[in-house]
Amino acid sequence: MAFFREGIQNLNSNHTKSVVEKDIIELGEKITAFKDGKISDDKFRALRLARGVYGQRQQGVQMIRIKLPFGKVTTQQLRRISQVSDDYSTGHLHITTRQDIQIHYVSLDRTPALWEELEKDDITLREACGNTVRNVTASPAAGIDPNEPFDVAPYADLVFRYFLRKPFGQELGRKIKIAFSNNDLDDAYSFIHDFGFIPKIVNNIRGFKVLVAGGLGAQPILAKTAYEFLPAEEIIPFIEASIRVFDRYGERNSRNKARLKYLIAKIGFDAFLEYVAIEKQAIQYDFNTDFALYQQQNEYPTIENPISKDDYLKTLDETPFRQWVVTNTFDQKQTGYLGVYLKVLLGNFNTDQARKLAEIVDKYAGEDVRFTIDQSILLKFVRPENLLFLYEELKTIGLAASGYNSAVDVTACPGTDTCNLGISNSTDVAAVIEEALRDDFPELIYNKEIKIKISGCINSCGQHGLAHIGLHGSSIKVDKNTAPALQILLGGGRLGNGQGRIADKVIKVPSKRIIQALRLLFTNYFELKTEQETFNDYYDRQGNKYFYDLLKPLADTSTLEESDFIDWGGEEKFKTAIGVGECAGVIIDLVATLLYDAEEKLQDAKLAFEEKRWADAAYFSYATGIHTAKALLIKNKVHCNTHSGIISDFDTHFGDFYGFRTAINFSTFIMRINTQKADEAFAKEFLEEVEGFLQKAKNYN
Repeated sequence: MAFFREGIQNLNSNHTKSVVEKDIIELGEKITAFKDGKISDDKFRALRLARGVYGQRQQGVQMIRIKLPFGKVTTQQLRRISQVSDDYSTGHLHITTRQDIQIHYVSLDRTPALWEELEKDDITLREACGNTVRNVTASPAAGIDPNEPFDVAPYADLVFRYFLRKPFGQELGRKIKIAFSNNDLDDAYSFIHDFGFIPKIVNNIRGFKVLVAGGLGAQPILAKTAYEFLPAEEIIPFIEASIRVFDRYGERNSRNKARLKYLIAKIGFDAFLEYVAIEKQAIQYDFNTDFALYQQQNEYPTIENPISKDDYLKTLDETPFRQWVVTNTFDQKQTGYLGVYLKVLLGNFNTDQARKLAEIVDKYAGEDVRFTIDQSILLKFVRPENLLFLYEELKTIGLAASGYNSAVDVTACPGTDTCNLGISNSTDVAAVIEEALRDDFPELIYNKEIKIKISGCINSCGQHGLAHIGLHGSSIKVDKNTAPALQILLGGGRLGNGQGRIADKVIKVPSKRIIQALRLLFTNYFELKTEQETFNDYYDRQGNKYFYDLLKPLADTSTLEESDFIDWGGEEKFKTAIGVGECAGVIIDLVATLLYDAEEKLQDAKLAFEEKRWADAAYFSYATGIHTAKALLIKNKVHCNTHSGIISDFDTHFGDFYGFRTAINFSTFIMRINTQKADEAFAKEFLEEVEGFLQKAKNYN
């Protein structure tokens, strides 16, 4: 830890007070306190997760999640990420299904220095994990798609930056996920997000269809429509009010019931919207000023005598290059330019490839690239006459595979490679599936209607619940042995305009038989479907039991061989080894911990007040009051799991504990947070009374 403390001192010696440096210094101090036994493991876990530091399956090392709004990364940022991966990790990069980049095997002590390096090019780890507002995703083609009503990228960027470090988004019951699709095809899957947005223009006004409270995981739920049309300037007040309601009323003790979708199921959608309407009274937000700061315009020279993709294809013979152009490129809305997708197997590439890719992009494409939710990469503003040169250079770094977003472009999470929750392998099997299907069904390279997605467990990080053919890791008990298995699901996918369907469970088969299962499925489909019948239409017509019966012979465990007890990519006999997941660890309820938290929130409130951030100061004061009240309730053996429960229980058990100058009881006092505009006078008064409340509680304790 000596190196670490020295690094902290060096940062402090610069006398800088930027919020980023404060974050990095704080992470270093908390690591030191944790190593010295001054912070509990549960408390420290919550803190580091909110800073993108995630425990791996392998003991003693961390996964670092780099948070990139809607997957956008400049070539300079890509070089910076590559350098950081080389210096602090293994030189491996992984694109996630939320358009982030992950690096693995990082020493905990080195994470602050790693973060400091990334911030030199405006790259953050903040709130990439944990019970926070996670990365904001969006259609990768936003801004260049000929079918979009308008570019949603500036709105996604604005939402990303607005909610970063907001006090009400730091210690939620569970995570919040937000997505923007760029047209009604809904390729960002708005319907499985806590907040999903689809662009609309009504009476020449830009706005969005708004969907709320969707989610995958072990219990998938489709989002509900909150608004068919909400003007663009109202989306941030709506999201903020909703998150504040979730913060106050959402479950905290039962991790499995703590997502927004469960709160709405509990209180009802109409009641939720009523709470949101009340909360919006306290929100101050100037959309026009903020939006002007984040608009991004891509200006490229007009091309004389532009060539379309179709015109270009007419000049090509049937070669692998032509196949790549057909499957991986499209005409942009900017006439004469093409968007080019690079298929990245399982989202895995290395820093050598990344650096060379940055050089190629600087030569042939626009100034930034987009990581996609399909774990691939989009290049923009490529001229047709440069395609062959681009293709040849991509071949030299192994990024010229055809079939982007096709049936042979499999999505998969890291699974048992690094994740604590992984049950069986999801990466090696995905690579085997791609190879087998390309060999057996070469026509699938052109099929963009069927998607295969794999997760290492039921939690759906690989989005298996969205797939036409979904697989998730499992196991099968056979006498005293256990074999790795994959649960097969069929019939998921998007329907457009915020509508979708969740895949149905069909049958579980031993993992080593999955290639046979897929061959059966595709052979059956191609032989028996009608001419225009899609895979999901065929699934609906035949019914779930038909496919269960079709695949049932492969589920017979009486014929398993010795190799069936070794997972894909493994060498030893399979055994389930599931750790504790860290996606949303819950902080333990100890009086001392809660009062410690209250002190920290009070300091945050004072800092926000000094910086004239009145709304943040007020909300940090609110959080101070909630932590303080909960500490007193816990001390008196009154347990509660929501902010609203704490507020009502405190008045019941401590009605005369503290005489508030501005209210008759605690609930009336603390709930001023959602009825009063946060100006300087209110923020000052609220902070002072909360500080007195905390001091009296500490004396009582």
